[in-house]
Amino acid sequence: MIVFSTNLGDISIELDMTRAPVSSKNFLRYCKEGFYEGTIFHRVIKGFMIQGGGFTENMDEKPTHDPIVNEANKGLSNVMGTIAMARTDAPHSATGQFFINVGNNDFLDHVASTNAGWGYAVFGKVSAGMDIIKQIEKVKTTTKGDHDDVPVKAIIIEKVTVTD
Repeated sequence: MIVFSTNLGDISIELDMTRAPVSSKNFLRYCKEGFYEGTIFHRVIKGFMIQGGGFTENMDEKPTHDPIVNEANKGLSNVMGTIAMARTDAPHSATGQFFINVGNNDFLDHVASTNAGWGYAVFGKVSAGMDIIKQIEKVKTTTKGDHDDVPVKAIIIEKVTVTD
């Protein structure tokens, strides 16, 4: 169990170590290293997802570990309340950024082992704090530099607690 303590409240996350071991271990590593503390939810799109894990409040991108293999082909679906790895257009480019689905986004699921079909790897779910997720989803957003959909008032991950 992982708890993100944000300036809006706590979000608890359960990892699926069985079906998404690479993504889960990667996320857990960043959590244990304190990487996410002081990062923000930097992309919020109502009805779609909230994304975090890469930027500070000043929109400075944090350095990450090497990318991991995409596990979107493991049968987990991007449904409301699941957490998945964010990535670039390259299928196997996920590092530290993640997103939490606030809608049923099965169009993000794996459909083929091609660049366009790989999908986004789900590796867990929100077990408590969906009310906080819904609050985040409704915040006013703006553009900051090259980044769209950035909350006007920063939503900060202040502390990360990992329990066994």
